[in-house]
Amino acid sequence: MRKSCLVAAMAMFSFSVAASGKSAHIEAPKPVSVPYPSTYQRIGSGPVLIRNATVLTGTGERIDNADVLMRNGKIAGVGKNLDASDNATIIDGTGKWVTPGIIDDHSHLGVYPSPGVSAHEDGNELTNPTTPNVWAEHSIWPQDPGFAKALAGGVTSMLVLPGSGNLIGGRGVVVKNVYGNSYQSMKFPDAPHSLKMACGENPKRVYGSKGSSPSTRMGNVAGYRAAFIDAKGYMKSWDKYNTRGKEKGDEPTQDLRLETLAAVMRGDIKVQIHCYRADEMMLMMDLAKEFNFKISSFHHAVEAYKIAQPLADNGICASMWADWWGFKMEALDGIQENIALVDRKKNSCAIVHSDSAEGIQRLNQEAAKVMARSNALGMNGSPENAMRWLSLNPAKAIGIDKVTGSLEQGKNADVVLWNGTPFSVYAKAEKVYIDGALMFDINNKNLQPVSDFMVGQGVSP
Repeated sequence: MRKSCLVAAMAMFSFSVAASGKSAHIEAPKPVSVPYPSTYQRIGSGPVLIRNATVLTGTGERIDNADVLMRNGKIAGVGKNLDASDNATIIDGTGKWVTPGIIDDHSHLGVYPSPGVSAHEDGNELTNPTTPNVWAEHSIWPQDPGFAKALAGGVTSMLVLPGSGNLIGGRGVVVKNVYGNSYQSMKFPDAPHSLKMACGENPKRVYGSKGSSPSTRMGNVAGYRAAFIDAKGYMKSWDKYNTRGKEKGDEPTQDLRLETLAAVMRGDIKVQIHCYRADEMMLMMDLAKEFNFKISSFHHAVEAYKIAQPLADNGICASMWADWWGFKMEALDGIQENIALVDRKKNSCAIVHSDSAEGIQRLNQEAAKVMARSNALGMNGSPENAMRWLSLNPAKAIGIDKVTGSLEQGKNADVVLWNGTPFSVYAKAEKVYIDGALMFDINNKNLQPVSDFMVGQGVSP
């Protein structure tokens, strides 16, 4: 890249970042330090007060003609007639809407970046049906232009997952949608990892075409069980060492594959399962009971409407598309009312996700489709309810709901100011804040990120 391009890129980003299913009786290894920790640093910013807007808190509440105050990277207040310090930036929100930042709990940005060429296909380690040892974060390319496009669509955080070609595809990572030169500078501090698993057609097609196992659904289940049985043995060996073997010095050999599965059974890693059919989701619930782990969310879940009550009873989220269906056999029973039927159950956790570099740019419009189908069935398709599908519910599924996902005092100031109702084809995110810092402004070219890669291709910041 030309030096002038590098200088321009650096100037452009002068505002950016500087470089229950637990086992009660088994003690597993705990590393001395967390490998590859987050290096994210919040960008300093002054207090901001948005006045007189329609506010969707993300908790199911709507407040008309309300204010949102951000201070020190946190939500300092939501309500009417809030006071701010003399040095606060005051923004007139009249006629506009304020929401939490959108959270996509199923993204492949960075691991399948643009341009979509074979050199960039880093999401599936298709060398073994079970690869819990690989981590998606080690494939993330921070210069993926898709991050900036998602930011313009109001997305402030996302779970980046491995693909679904394996029974167990590896760990996913939560990132903040900020510019960085390394994935660690984007990594959401203290967010848990997620394990990506997949059932159904994908793994049996990939490995069946190679003449190996699994090639059937029964082969899929045998593969999961074998992996977790190995992990149980690994946990027992560490338990024995921690209780009786330290004096003898017979420390077990660290195994990255089994270490991840052990952490799942300890409850330290969330479990996200790519699964379409209702019967297979029920089967995976049985697998979770057998090996004492908790499923956080079923992804895609086009038949979730058939088992909405068991999902709610087990506290399992369903991360779904608004209307994708029919593109393969296991997707044929998808219906447009899927999310609405899941959402109507008490204690449900319905989520609108993308699984798409394009769809992530308009998740608000995808939620609007669901609102229409909900209202057609006489259910709650209100904006205040729909916002939960895009913010607090995905935050819950990926383990960051205590710090973001809603506009509540003390939570991170991940905030979007929209030009009107977010649930419209005409909606535009005017300003996007992450931890209180203005990261995107539709009216300021200097706050419309362009990756170094795009600058190198002649796109001016």
